[in-house]
Amino acid sequence: MSFTDIIAKKRDGQPLSKDDIDAFITDVSTAAIPDYQISALLMAIVLRGMSDEETVWLTDAMVRSGDRVDLSNVPGMKVGKHSTGGVGDKVSIALSPIAAACGVVVPKMSGRGLGHTGGTLDKLESIPGFRVGLSLDEFKKMLVEVGATIVGQSASLAPADKKLYALRDVTGTVPSIPLIAASVMSKKLAEGSQALVLDVKCGHGAFMKSETDARELARLMVAIGTRAGIRTEAFITAMDVPLGRAVGNALEIIECIELLKGRAPDDITSLVVTLAARLVVLSGRQSEADAEPAVRKALASGAALEKLRAMITWQGGDAGVVDDYQRLPGAAHRHAVVAQGDGYVSGMHAELIGRSSMALGAGRRRIEDRIDHGAGVLIAKRPGDAVRRGDTILELLYNDGRGLDEAISLAEEAIRVAAQAPVVKPLVLGSVR
Repeated sequence: MSFTDIIAKKRDGQPLSKDDIDAFITDVSTAAIPDYQISALLMAIVLRGMSDEETVWLTDAMVRSGDRVDLSNVPGMKVGKHSTGGVGDKVSIALSPIAAACGVVVPKMSGRGLGHTGGTLDKLESIPGFRVGLSLDEFKKMLVEVGATIVGQSASLAPADKKLYALRDVTGTVPSIPLIAASVMSKKLAEGSQALVLDVKCGHGAFMKSETDARELARLMVAIGTRAGIRTEAFITAMDVPLGRAVGNALEIIECIELLKGRAPDDITSLVVTLAARLVVLSGRQSEADAEPAVRKALASGAALEKLRAMITWQGGDAGVVDDYQRLPGAAHRHAVVAQGDGYVSGMHAELIGRSSMALGAGRRRIEDRIDHGAGVLIAKRPGDAVRRGDTILELLYNDGRGLDEAISLAEEAIRVAAQAPVVKPLVLGSVR
């Protein structure tokens, strides 16, 4: 069958066979077909969808397009964690040392931010000297010695996904649940974990805007992981409002350190504890009943903070930032966005705040853009908080004023003040196991 016939099958709503999908990914990996034919099949998939079986085959073919990390020589149960991304989502940076302090081995390969959602690697690189480009041998050695590491994605893992994602980004074919699931899970399965916890965000600040779509994505990724022999669980969590009170790279590093010191906002602390406890359960280190107490003990004793210090030191960073935040990049200027009347903060649009932070230099519109690690947004008041006219709700931190007007406009549009306090929905909306 020619590749044109494969495109036509999906165009007409017919399921693709495993051989069709294997041929597709092989041809993508070897550049045997032109970009326009790849794009045509991607668009057909967006319009016609894929069955679970097709999506499992696609994921498997993408995993086989490159290397798969072998962590069999690393003692202990390896449990991965992945978030679909959101505004102020710094969970992995705080969660990894907590889980490691509880005896879990946490291999984590992360990405950079693009658009309104921040990237874990960009946040970590705000720590002076921090190195995210470890070799696979260093990756494994650090897991043995520290128990956790967060590094950049190896180019040899699921290389077909890199090619497909680049085309999806420029051809309007990103919003497809099967393609998103295959993209995420191909990289996670190649990473070498034996179990996996997923955090699927939904709301204004997430890629999945509706809870229905988030649940479907979570269900499909859990099915893919389970079919691959990896125990996989997913949480659906709200992302209408930024997570925590810090949006921006160095600002979020500070908030992670504060969390490990027991001084972070309740929302981010609660979510990190919940997810860390699941990693502990899946590792077999603790029972369902004992996992959360073990996590809270790791926090209260300072063991989790010491794991973060060890992670930073091992990866070449200045661990002095744990005790002295002045060692991190800062901002020379601040601008307050204030309440225009008395009442309650009734809304805070996460995507607009993420875009405001990006305009200040904390994010990038194009992959080659440079990050200002000291810029960002601090949230003084959250939905449900009472305010009086003139009270600061958001504080914009910046060094270069070129994007300030846009950032102010976006931040002002993001907040709502009403006479009545809003009903604040829970952060964790459900789970799939």
